[in-house]
Amino acid sequence: MNRDWSTLWPLLWEAFGQTLQMVTIALLTGGIAGLALGLALYVTRPGNLLANKAVFGVLNVVVNVVRPIPFIIFVTLLGPVTLQVVGTTLGTEAFIFPLSVMTAFGTSRIVEQNLVGIDPGVVEAARAMGASSWRIITTVLVPEALAPLILGYTFLFIAVLDMSAIAGLIGGGGLGDFALRYGYQRYNWMVVLVTVAVIIVIVQVVQWVGNRLARKVLHH
Repeated sequence: MNRDWSTLWPLLWEAFGQTLQMVTIALLTGGIAGLALGLALYVTRPGNLLANKAVFGVLNVVVNVVRPIPFIIFVTLLGPVTLQVVGTTLGTEAFIFPLSVMTAFGTSRIVEQNLVGIDPGVVEAARAMGASSWRIITTVLVPEALAPLILGYTFLFIAVLDMSAIAGLIGGGGLGDFALRYGYQRYNWMVVLVTVAVIIVIVQVVQWVGNRLARKVLHH
């Protein structure tokens, strides 16, 4: 079977679908949660719109603690929580939960760093005109940082795709599991090469789309 591509192609496409499912859901849920967390980090910084030293300190410490944890260890660490939320610690759905959580924390720093780069004068001008904090966030901060945020989310997609490769360790499937099970473990290096080629194509397409969208936003 290890060299029968009539059997391997359906398995490859199934793995591709599993990877796409994991990455898409993680980016949607984790990306939105990370955007909110990143905005909270920014606006509660000293001297900002909703400056709150205590809140900023707690959020900052939590993000700094979680982000450096190797993802495979994080999946194990979050196992009891995953079991309570998903009902199992095995399978694609069980893997999506920790993937989404880690994506949220990764996104938060990307959002915060891009917002910090905004000219403070723009925010002060909006405040001087009497705009509320919420209005400044939605009509000034996010639009001003939109282009770099798109590039940041493009980079994040690639990072999430990279993390999804270890899903096979908990029976989550995906391209990483396919390459390991039908390629590496069976000494079928062609399977590994084809899987790598598929991943490269995905990354190139996403990078191209992200660059195009960022340029369009900058031109407007």
